[in-house]
Amino acid sequence: MSTKKTVLFLLALSTASYTLFSQELEKEQQLDSVIISSTRIDLPFSENSRTITVISQTDIKNSATTNVADLLQQVAGVDIRRRGTSGMQADLYIRGGGFDQTLLLIDGIKVEDAQTGHHTMNMALPIEVIERIEIIKGPAARVFGQNAFTGAVNIVTKNDAEKVTSLGYQLGSYNQQNVTGTLGKDFKSASIIAHASVNTSDGYRYNTDYINQNYFLKGTLNKSKTPIQIIGFFTERKFGANGFYASPSAIHQYEETQSSLVGVSSEFKNGKFTFKPRLYWRRNQDMYVFVRHNPSIYRNLHQTNKIGIELNTSYKSSLGITGFGVDVAKVYLSSNNLGARNRFMTTIFLEHRFKLVNDKLDITPGVAMNYFSDFKFHAFPGLDLGYKLNENLKLYGNIGYTYRIPTYTDLFYSDPTTLGNENLDPEEAISEELGLKFHSGNFNITAAIFNRDSKKLIDFVKENEDDLWQATNIRDLNTKGIELNASYNLKTGNLTQNLKTGYTFLEDDLKAVSSNFSRYSINSLKHQATLGWHGQATKELFLNLVYKYAERTSGDSYSVVDAGVNYDLNAFEISIVANNIFNTEYSETNLVPMPKGNLLFGLKYKLK
Repeated sequence: MSTKKTVLFLLALSTASYTLFSQELEKEQQLDSVIISSTRIDLPFSENSRTITVISQTDIKNSATTNVADLLQQVAGVDIRRRGTSGMQADLYIRGGGFDQTLLLIDGIKVEDAQTGHHTMNMALPIEVIERIEIIKGPAARVFGQNAFTGAVNIVTKNDAEKVTSLGYQLGSYNQQNVTGTLGKDFKSASIIAHASVNTSDGYRYNTDYINQNYFLKGTLNKSKTPIQIIGFFTERKFGANGFYASPSAIHQYEETQSSLVGVSSEFKNGKFTFKPRLYWRRNQDMYVFVRHNPSIYRNLHQTNKIGIELNTSYKSSLGITGFGVDVAKVYLSSNNLGARNRFMTTIFLEHRFKLVNDKLDITPGVAMNYFSDFKFHAFPGLDLGYKLNENLKLYGNIGYTYRIPTYTDLFYSDPTTLGNENLDPEEAISEELGLKFHSGNFNITAAIFNRDSKKLIDFVKENEDDLWQATNIRDLNTKGIELNASYNLKTGNLTQNLKTGYTFLEDDLKAVSSNFSRYSINSLKHQATLGWHGQATKELFLNLVYKYAERTSGDSYSVVDAGVNYDLNAFEISIVANNIFNTEYSETNLVPMPKGNLLFGLKYKLK
């Protein structure tokens, strides 16, 4: 199916659904009631003047997925490039940016890894403990700081301990086996949620086996007064990495990672002030072996630790809401390849939200000012604007500078073919966006056009064929695009149906470089279309169908269809997840072939 036909099909299906069932709507909980957590100025979804996608608990259940990587793939504008099943190694991109240019947060805690953005998705939590996922697209440096170059993804964990207890088992193709257990208990002044899971597989081809363990704990103390939340997460992944890195012919690679997070936070009010203190520790360990059964040939071992403390505050006055905060952190790296490194970071945030013209117009200027012990001072301002045309329709725009500090891999990595560069500068960009939001009952539409001019992008280049690839601030890139999203909830009799569509177009203009050889490869999703349908066949039987179309700037294109069936038997739930049901042959990154059609059968016990 051609790109134009795909887009027309999606739009036609959305329009037809709206026309046929407009008389059978039943309003459900609206997005307006969802408070988007931006650390300082928290606003309802409809009040934000940014492009934000919220994946709710219902969306997660209806997604026909078992992990966050697969879930995010269903969002237009988000490019998840996987190297296998269950999100075992996946990279996160937003609107054509790099995997080092997207920030991941857990309950507002920034969990980027100073070694490399390849480890970002190591921190993706099990979906059993996730309340919702907030995806902020566009420049977010003034809101979240470094690494939010093209956007940010915030995973919000569950709070209701009384509705999480469950035990599940899944068995499927490639001897996939997933065992999960989640326990929740609510006390008078405290609550606790605990989760453990183990996911294993023999692999869908040679040397792609894996074992993944996850342990999560969240406790809330002193609930009736000043609540204190404690969160802990540990995950260990061991997997064969056939062609994952280096050349696709490197079929014997192997990797083990350990990632953990401990955070303590609170929120309390004093008059017109709201204070949000937070203390956290994020750790990552990565062991990479070039030949799995002979580590002596080439082996890397990296350990990174980040310890941080934040204080975010908001103040309400007749002039609006003022948000200010400070984030102080220290990063330590120990590596047999990258050396022993450390970095001290301080970021100060300041923003103010004005509401004018009978609260129809909102204006939010802000700035992030930071100091890095190895990159000195930088300031990155931004501005959000929004105007309510009526109760259902809002026009918005934003502009801002954004940046990314080079990773330690960029700066110091060395192997027989590659050399880092400790004299690199931060990547910088200015981004603009203009958008429209329409929300009316069960029908929601968002549309946006955006532009990003990036400077000093890091590329690995060389002058002669026998030279080493060396990291250099040599690339300039202009990225522009459009994004459309629509969702519709409806009723057929007493049965709930939901339809979602999305489309993103990207155009990259990569400026030429003077070097003879360049490794930098722009392979964004030029065209990306998604269509998801969730429906109730009976009161107990739920059907899910997800269609994804992708065309990359390299010219490669593919369509993938996933499906799911859930049968609810009160305390028990039977499920079937079918991926790539039409056996599409495709790869998402590094020429790693993705698995053809595969099934996963599941049984879950839920304490109600």
